[in-house]
Amino acid sequence: MIKILDGGLSTELQRLGAMIEGPLWTGRALLEDPSAIEQAHKNFISAGAEVVITSSYQISRRGFEEIGLSAADADSALRLSVEVARRATAGSVAKVAASIGPFGAVLHDGSEYRGNYGLTEDELLTFHAERIAILEQAGPDILLAETIPDLIEARALARALQNMQLPVWVSFSATNDAKLWSGASVADAVRAVSGIPNLQAIGFNCVNPDLVPELVSAARAVTEAAIVVYPNKGGVWNSELGEWDSQKVRSLEEYWPDWQDLGLAFVGGCCGSDANDIARLAETVAAK
Repeated sequence: MIKILDGGLSTELQRLGAMIEGPLWTGRALLEDPSAIEQAHKNFISAGAEVVITSSYQISRRGFEEIGLSAADADSALRLSVEVARRATAGSVAKVAASIGPFGAVLHDGSEYRGNYGLTEDELLTFHAERIAILEQAGPDILLAETIPDLIEARALARALQNMQLPVWVSFSATNDAKLWSGASVADAVRAVSGIPNLQAIGFNCVNPDLVPELVSAARAVTEAAIVVYPNKGGVWNSELGEWDSQKVRSLEEYWPDWQDLGLAFVGGCCGSDANDIARLAETVAAK
């Protein structure tokens, strides 16, 4: 049975009136008003989400230190992101997936949609390993490396996630022709992480929903892992303005006829999808 993921946490927070502007993005709301994060998670669960993703996407020691906070502050925020999600899921069947965002998210310049950071695999390993260790200790149900645009970063994450006791998901950000944003092939990226011992799912997020069939086909050619997709709602990200350029797009549930035979294990939404969008998607998936 297909399981439903949540939608864009930032989108739902904005709908609730929470403040997310600035370099910490959803991390700002976590620090200033964790109750808003908890409510956003609860809204997604009420909408039918069986997995909620923590607000840790943009939290790192490096990112915190660059704005005058400490490494200890970052570690505390990572733990808090899991604690808040746990409170939201109490009494439900929903699982908590701890978000491990890409290195590019720390740069605040849209690098997560380009990759090619100019860092070595070892440098990226160090960056991710320290966050992963804190998140694993915090006790989520899943460790989720998401929006990964770069093959070198995928290789670093494969090393960082080698000895995890928890299930691991890896989700890539990609463009057309089955390429990551960095230009590397999806097939090579999937192969790079396929050896993670506790790998449960591989997939794609924050991609144009029109690309889902092509990307799933590329992944299926080289892996037998479960497939997860949670695309954005369409549009183009404007990194200078820090917002999505709107254009006429189809709703997620309207895409379902194109996706229902892809053999997906998990489906949800990313940027632009709030709890109402997830409710309509969940209803549509359940009806088919």
